[in-house]
Amino acid sequence: MAKPAVIIVGADKGGVGKTTVARTLLDYFTAHQIPTRAFDTESPRGTLKRFHPELTEVVDMTMVADQMKIFDTLNSSQASVTVIDVRAGLMSPTLRALRDIGFIEAAKKGQITFALFHILGPSIASLDEINETAAYLGDARYFMVKNFINNTHFFEWDEATHSSYFKQIEDAVEIAIPKLNEMATEQVELASVPYLTFIANKKQSGEPASYSFVLRGYVRHWLGNVWAEYDRIALTDLVGAQTSGVQKVQARG
Repeated sequence: MAKPAVIIVGADKGGVGKTTVARTLLDYFTAHQIPTRAFDTESPRGTLKRFHPELTEVVDMTMVADQMKIFDTLNSSQASVTVIDVRAGLMSPTLRALRDIGFIEAAKKGQITFALFHILGPSIASLDEINETAAYLGDARYFMVKNFINNTHFFEWDEATHSSYFKQIEDAVEIAIPKLNEMATEQVELASVPYLTFIANKKQSGEPASYSFVLRGYVRHWLGNVWAEYDRIALTDLVGAQTSGVQKVQARG
């Protein structure tokens, strides 16, 4: 049996699109037929659970009982990958808790695969988070995710400043999440379905829907670009998955 993999998606700063990235990860693993479960830490009502209700459980990461729900079940769960969507302001406390319970050490010993998707905003404040984050990572795979949720530009200052932050964590890898058309974003939000389901023109129940062909096309193209980034970093290899095939990003109906 492959060792369990845990992916934390987070940032201390709000409004950088953490849940958007978590949703693309769940769609990616679903398409690759990799058993995955998710935890939404935006308690009591989580955004991730609204889009992926069957895969997601809402938890309070500040509660020991809820930490046990996640980490005491890593080896017994049928899911080989656990995605944790960490709400704004909770990433550093979560990483501290992982250090304190011995999770970071277990990952260092190779008992668990641990990856952090750090969602960066376009300001120096997001880069300042790297300082604190680096202290807790151990041997985790660290991905700095530039999520272009609007038309702003990232890190518009001198290259020396940029490099001084990005070199703090050895082997850090940058990922770029392109911007999705605003109207397409709004329609998926209103539909409250995974991106794959929207592209397939289905409701959450699986019944046929009547979403715009044009907007489904925008979502299909965007999701394909996101997945190309996950392919580039060999995400399926990272989680140790044996994949038998991948569901292509297609617009049907």
